[in-house]
Order: sequence, then C-alpha cells, then structure tokens
Amino acid sequence: MSRERRVVVTGLGVVSSLGNRVEPFWRACLEGRTVVEPIPRAWTRYAPLKSSLWSPLGDWDRPTPLMTRVERKQMDPSSQMALLAAEEALEAAGLETELADRKRNRHRIAACDGERAGVFIGTGVGGIHTLLASASFTFLSEAKKRLAEVAASLRGAAEAGDAADEAAAQLEQVRSMLPTPPVFNTFSVSMTMPNAVSAQLALKFGVKGPTPTFTCACASGTTALGQALRAVREGACDLALAGGAEYLSDEYGSCFRGFDAVGALVRPAAPMPREAVNRPFDDDRTGFLFAEGGAAVLALEDLERARARGAPLLAEVRGYGETCDAYSAMVMDPEGRQIVRALELCLADAGVDAGDVDYLNAHGTGTPANDPIECRAVRELFGRRVRVNSTKSLLGHTLGASGAIEAVVTVLSLRDGRTHPSKNVERPIADLAFVTRPEPFPIRHAVSQSFAFGGQNAAVAFSQVGA
Repeated sequence: MSRERRVVVTGLGVVSSLGNRVEPFWRACLEGRTVVEPIPRAWTRYAPLKSSLWSPLGDWDRPTPLMTRVERKQMDPSSQMALLAAEEALEAAGLETELADRKRNRHRIAACDGERAGVFIGTGVGGIHTLLASASFTFLSEAKKRLAEVAASLRGAAEAGDAADEAAAQLEQVRSMLPTPPVFNTFSVSMTMPNAVSAQLALKFGVKGPTPTFTCACASGTTALGQALRAVREGACDLALAGGAEYLSDEYGSCFRGFDAVGALVRPAAPMPREAVNRPFDDDRTGFLFAEGGAAVLALEDLERARARGAPLLAEVRGYGETCDAYSAMVMDPEGRQIVRALELCLADAGVDAGDVDYLNAHGTGTPANDPIECRAVRELFGRRVRVNSTKSLLGHTLGASGAIEAVVTVLSLRDGRTHPSKNVERPIADLAFVTRPEPFPIRHAVSQSFAFGGQNAAVAFSQVGA
C-alpha cells in the first residue's frame, strides 16, 4: 500500500444530545455532562420493557440554505443530521460551498474538483425511522378508518345505550394507540435505502467520486473513516467526507425494544440518579444507554493539498485495522483475540508502537459481558500506561454513528491535550488508567476503536501532525 500521501483531518461536524455544533459539544464533554431521560410513555403501551431510560437528542435541527422545507420531507432524519454535520465540517475546514443549481438547490465545494471528492458514511440501520413510519401507514391506516366507522355506528345506533357508548369509547382508545403519518411518503424508497445518507451528501455537494455506505452495526462509523483514509492515501480522492449517522426513534419504540428484549440496555438494580445509570467499565454497569441518534462528519484531505490552501490541520489519520470475530452474531468472542489483532493491524498501518499510544477512546458500552473483554484486550496490548475513556458514558450508544462521534472526540483530545472523563467509573472493573478528570496530559498518538454485532472490530489511529 502506498504511503506517499499523508491524510489529515481539516474539519469536524457533529449533531448529538450534548450539542449540535462541535465546540458546544466538546465543552459539554469536558464538563462530563449527559442527557438521560425517561423513554416516551407511549412506548410502554406496546410492550413490557425492562429499561425505562434513554438519551434523547432534543432540538437538533437548525435552519440551513442546504435544505429547503420540501427537501426535509424527502430525507430521513439520519440524512438530515449528516448533512448538518457535513456543512459544519466543510465550513470548519475552510471549504466554501457555492450554489451550482438554484432550481434543485444543488451546491458544490468551490476549492475541490467533485470528481476528486468522496463520501464515506457508516450507518447501522439507515432510514429505519422512515421505514417504520411507512410500514405503520401501510398496515394501520385502513384499520384505523374501520375502527372509527364502527365506533361511529355504535354511537349512532337507534337503541344505543351505555354499553354501546362504552364499546365505542374503547374502540377510539385503541385507535389512538395506532399513530400513523398523515400521508404515505412517496419518497420512502430513496429515504430508506441503505446508501441514502451517502447519496444525499453526494447530491448536495456535487461529489462524483466514490460514495460507499458501510453498514457494520456499531462499527459502521469507524469502518467508514478507515476506508476514507485508504481512499485519500492511495490517491482515489483528494477530499473525503467521512463519518456516521443514525436516528433510532419511532412512534412505537420498536428500535428500543429490540435491544431491550435481549437485555442489553441499562436497568439499575437499585435506585440511583438518572445520570448515574450509564456506567461503562464500572462494577455496577447493567447495559448500555440507548441514544436517540446522532451524526458526525470529518473532512479528510491529502496533507500537501491542505497545507497549500492554509487549511486547519487538526490531526493526522495514521492507520486503520479491521477484523471479524467469526464467533457470534450478537456476542463478543470471550477471548478477544480479534480485537487485539485489529489494534495490531491499525498500529502497524500507522507505523506507531503500542507503547507510544497515549490515549484510547474505547468502545465502552457498559454491558456486563463486553466491557471485561475489551479491558483485557487493552491491557494485553497497551498495559496500564494508555489513558482510557468511553464517550458512550456521556452520550449513550448511537450505534452506527458512535464510531464517528468518538473519532471527533479523539481528534479534539489531540488538539487540546485533554479529554473528557469516563463518567461513573467509581469501581473500575480493570486496572487501567481511566480518565476521571479533564486534566491536561500529553497526547501525541491516539486510537479510537469500535466493535459490533456480527463480530466486526475496527480501529483508527490518529496523531499530532508531524508527530
């Protein structure tokens, strides 16, 4: 593999529960803030749920000339969030966009040939919000109409009494439990296809180079970033917009229920403050905090090109490694060998020794089974020297977006020489150097790692530019 081109991060963008722009998000991380709220009450009407908490996004949308009112209706929220993150990343990188087609509201990146740019996005479930909404309309609209007709006929019967009125009221109650969109979205196919997020960014910015989508469950964002590194390094692209996006909310709590059913979500055995339930690497952990979603995009460029145009040089992307456990679709291999191998491949690709890595942004979900396996792998390769934290201890788990958001955190940690605390690690399960305070410490080389259902393992190495 050619190492002639070096790859740097020149811009970052993020949408998250802790902030919808990079700097407010980063301040919240350093302060150890988190958002933990009760799940929507309506979800409990459809299933007996074990977990009752999640991390909602709040008001994540914002006005932008890149999305008209009509365009928003034609994009799943995951695509909208990715577009907002990409807009911020391009702006931060000093890559101005200009209107190229007013009628279709298409733009182009002024300082870059569209044929030399690429989009590399990871997502676990893509447009599942739109898919579930479309399915509910298809399955339930006629049933709701019929329930309304029967209720009306009961109330209108000539001899209707209290029993008929009560039956009609019960039918209306059932009908109210079946929310559906007001109309069927005729753009549902283009909104739910797995490559929708990558396609929307390419369309919006006139990107005509490679635009692959990576669906590797919770490792999707990290995998997308690693493949973008290879594309820029090998000369397929001069610029790559790389990251991940996910939106996991629906009217019925279907996404939440899937993870709840297998016992993967937080469910504290004893009463505790909401902010304390999410406890990666702590002895009292009970599962991961389900997050509504999020998105992050990093602008990756060839170093020489970035220097020539005076771009910010936030960090160098040095290496990437990926492996598969080939053990179980839902359970991590207890041996953790392929985690170690993914890290070894990543460091070899980066030309960095394990002993020189100062900081590791861990996968750190907080599940009873996975955290100890990850800790053993980290200790085997890095020993106790490397500083470790879990961004999921703040944000919860954003699935396919998590690796991209954690990569943003890793770059910002390199930039500022400090990182956020790993929240609620009061009784650590391993003798590792968990970050408990945002105190400064030297960071020259750092790694962000992700693991996923299906057995996917991925890691990306970053360095100070010139380190």
